Amino acid sequence: MAKIEIYTWATCPFCLMAKGLLSKKGVDFTEHKIDGDEAARAKMAERAGGKRSLPQVFIDDRHIGGCDDLHALDKKGDLDKCL
Repeated sequence: MAKIEIYTWATCPFCLMAKGLLSKKGVDFTEHKIDGDEAARAKMAERAGGKRSLPQVFIDDRHIGGCDDLHALDKKGDLDKCL
């Protein structure tokens, strides 16, 4: 089973959409809620190759990207392979 992590802010609509897709897939994920936590955001950005936008998704420690990247992976049919 894949280890899935997602960095989010509570009021971010893209975060909600990304979590919704993962929930629809029926997979468990670890959510890092980093609202206003600049140290946590810096750590996320370091893992994400400098990207500071939210959400940022990682599957088995591989950076997937944000909401659009996650949905694009799903549309290509590759997301299920990662999960």
